[in-house]
Amino acid sequence: MQWTSVLAIYFLFFVFSAFILLPFGVRTHDEAGLEMVPGQADSAPAEFRGGRLLLRAAVLAAFVTTAYVLNYIYGWITVNDIMFWGPWAD
Repeated sequence: MQWTSVLAIYFLFFVFSAFILLPFGVRTHDEAGLEMVPGQADSAPAEFRGGRLLLRAAVLAAFVTTAYVLNYIYGWITVNDIMFWGPWAD
């Protein structure tokens, strides 16, 4: 596998991880005990920590990309392993 392919796969996993991790650790103003701004949505986050989110997404994406590349190299899980219906011709 070329390094550019690995980089592209990492980027896809990074974006996916960022969206998956986005709702975790978010506290509203009511939960944080802060005063709300007039017209503010009740579900608006009290404090957004984008750097922390990106760091967590980068670590998760690196882990998942490593697992993906190792599976590509060693073939731990193949199409035959996840094919639950019908015959599969090798």
